[in-house]
Amino acid sequence: QVNTEWVEVESCGVNHIEGGWPKDINPQELEQTTRFRKKVEKDENYVNTIVHLGTLMEHCVKQNNAINIYEEYFGEEEMAEVEDEPPSAKTINVIRDPNLTKRTATHLSWHPDTCKKLAVAYSSLEFQQNMKDMSFDSYIWDLENPNKPELVLKPSSPLVSLEYNPKDSHILVGGCYNGQMAYWDTRKGGLPVEVSTVEVSHRDPVYGAIWLQSKTGTECFSASTDGQVLWWDIRKLSEPTETLVLDITRQGLLENALGAITLEFEPTMPTKFMVGTEQGIVIACNRKAKTPPEKITSTYSGHHGPVYALARNPFYPKVFLTVGDWTARIWSEETKESSIMWTKYHLSYLTDGCWSTVRPSVFFTTRSDGTLDVWDFLFKQKDPSLSLKV
Repeated sequence: QVNTEWVEVESCGVNHIEGGWPKDINPQELEQTTRFRKKVEKDENYVNTIVHLGTLMEHCVKQNNAINIYEEYFGEEEMAEVEDEPPSAKTINVIRDPNLTKRTATHLSWHPDTCKKLAVAYSSLEFQQNMKDMSFDSYIWDLENPNKPELVLKPSSPLVSLEYNPKDSHILVGGCYNGQMAYWDTRKGGLPVEVSTVEVSHRDPVYGAIWLQSKTGTECFSASTDGQVLWWDIRKLSEPTETLVLDITRQGLLENALGAITLEFEPTMPTKFMVGTEQGIVIACNRKAKTPPEKITSTYSGHHGPVYALARNPFYPKVFLTVGDWTARIWSEETKESSIMWTKYHLSYLTDGCWSTVRPSVFFTTRSDGTLDVWDFLFKQKDPSLSLKV
């Protein structure tokens, strides 16, 4: 027989200082121990136990003879060496803005369940550019049909950010160029269900909008270059539920506030979030702090220009990535003085970046010259493992 019998092992023990003698016998006294031994050996129970243990022991010894688990049976077969394939990537789809006047795709959001659909916000971020024939539409694309959008979203002002609700994939929230917040229910078509009023909205484009982890699944927050972070409940967009001014002097003055252009939120840290600013500073915040000045917990400065991307590592949330000016930097939350790693200074601007969701050491960056770089810092740190010209 090859299979050994299944045994559940349980550890129990006696503290053997010297044998397992009863309390009233002194192991050092030879006379006492001899007398006790003779008495036990005459006991019938002792004999039965030894016989029983003997058969068990014999069974175990024989079991080891049945098969030598350490023997190499297939030693002569050489392992075929697997050669490392060079990294590669291929373009699967190209989705083009269907309008004559092409606009920037300012934000992407994957459908939370299928990943076959992609919501894309389109707007031109060039200040006071001729908007006469410029379309305001943004789209939801089905990747299996890249020629025609699945749904056309029609905001009152072009969308700068657009996010699927992770709890309800029919709902999307969008931040507009004019500072308003809007939300859509795809079952109700392309017009927004509700839009925030201009008076209570941001005064600048809404560069970041993120859903919160709430019981209702209707709460979100937004950030803008006007220096404010606003919290919303889409059931009542008439006014924000909470406001934070991004003034790092902690005086709460809007004229001192830094303009936000990226927003980060990790659902496993429900009270924390981070903001990347136009001034190159990353602000870490705690929403549940008692007073508004305490809501700004720390700052990280290392970029010369705006922080275009800000993302926590999905496997090690205390480590985060920032992209700005000509470099991408990796930070540890504890180390505020400087980033712990950074890429070389590129010749062209870096425009965005994100982590791989499957490998902790892999991240992606994009450059203004149309290159997508894939970095794996366990493999090499000086250069990307793969560069693709898009």
